[in-house]
Order: sequence, then C-alpha cells, then structure tokens
Amino acid sequence: MSRFFLRLVLLLIISGPWVTASAAQLKVAVAANFKPTLETLARTFEQETGHHLLISAASSGVLYNQIVYGAPFDVFLSADAERPARLEAQGLTLAGSRQTYALGALVLWRPVLESGDKTLSIDDLTDLKGRLAIANPATAPYGFCAQQVLEHLGLWRSIQPRLVKGASIAQAWQFVASGNAPAGLVAKSQVMDYINDKSRFYQIPDNLCQPIRQELVILKHTSEPQAARELSDFLLSPAAQQIVEEHGYIQTVQANKNDSGR
Repeated sequence: MSRFFLRLVLLLIISGPWVTASAAQLKVAVAANFKPTLETLARTFEQETGHHLLISAASSGVLYNQIVYGAPFDVFLSADAERPARLEAQGLTLAGSRQTYALGALVLWRPVLESGDKTLSIDDLTDLKGRLAIANPATAPYGFCAQQVLEHLGLWRSIQPRLVKGASIAQAWQFVASGNAPAGLVAKSQVMDYINDKSRFYQIPDNLCQPIRQELVILKHTSEPQAARELSDFLLSPAAQQIVEEHGYIQTVQANKNDSGR
C-alpha cells in the first residue's frame, strides 16, 4: 500500500466524522400560517448549511402547550409574541433568542365574487349573510385578531351562529377554499400563496387589528444550539426577509430595531 494511499485513508477517517457532525437535524415547531413560507425558506437554508429541518405545524396555542409539556422541539416559530414571551419567562428558552421574524396581516377573503361585485371592502364583512370562517381565538393568534375585528365592528355576538372555527388558521383557510364557508378572516400570506388576486381579498385596516407580531425562540433543551442560531440568523437575513415579504408578510427590520433594547 502506497504512502499516498495511507495518507488519503487517514484523511477520510479524520474528516468523515467531522463532516457528519457538522450537519444537524432541527425539529422546528411552526405556526400553521407560516408553514408554506418556511418550507420555501428551508430549501435554501438546507442547501447553504447542510442542516435538515423537521417541520411540525399547528396553531401556536397547541404548539405552546406541547413545548410546556416537554415536546423536543429545537425552535418555535409562533404566530404571536405572547407565547414566546411566556416561554422566555418560564425559563424554557435560550437567553436572547426571542426575535420577531415576520409581521402578519389579516384579510377578508371571498374567493367567489357575485356578478357585478367590485373589489372587496369592510362593508362586505358587515353585510355578510353567510357563514364566516375564522381560526379558534383561544389558540390561534389570527383567530384572536379576527375576534377583535368583529367586536370592534359590533358583530361578534350576532355572528356567532354563522362562525366556522378552525383549530388553526390553516383549517380556517381550508373551510373557505373547499367552499364550506363563502368567506373567511384569514392570513394574507395564505391567500397570496394560493392566488394573488387582490379583488378577492381585503386587508383589514390597522385600526381594527394591528399587524400580528410573529416571534421565534430557541428552546433551552435543544441539543443543536449552534444550528438553531444559524436558522434564526438566516430567517432574519435580508434575503430571507425578502421572501417573507413576497409571501404576504411585512418585513421585520423596524420591529426588531425597536425591540433592540429589551
């Protein structure tokens, strides 16, 4: 056996475990509304880093409860700021890991317009006679925002018999997409991922429901803290934020700048 061949074998033995160890498998819990966007971003992240994301999606409330009871996630991407803040207060996150990764918006979506209809307006919500799909306000931040809008318009009590509540914002969207409800208060990102037709959706004004601050945290029990930080940094990078915006969210530069002192 030549000396060169021996050196090559030794190099492979030494470098092989290092290459394997450098690639991590991250278990990511993500709010249902952000799952399609994260799946798009994951392809680039995995190509750039070699890490692999195992994505689990549900409502933020359901994921929060799973984490509190010990679910082995590495990173949590919530659809609100409240639950990441709770986890931080409970000592379940890595210090300094809480960041805003997207600002979401609520829209009224009505995929089938009646003859002669123009673009949608807030009147289409106040005059709606059929069923309205929303996410469960108790567990889904977009559902809570929808409740606030309906309360602000004085519709919350009267519309109760016609509400179709999904366990998550993804299920609320599905109720409308399948025709089980003619309209819904859903995430703007969901509609833009499905069909970017502005005549069929109306963005709820900020005075009825402020943009939804979606925050992420790295869980304290993660076995891959470095890879988790790489994912967090990637999601906040200009390139990733541009994709986030293309999917119907507001970029987070100003939000995180305002929070830099917390």
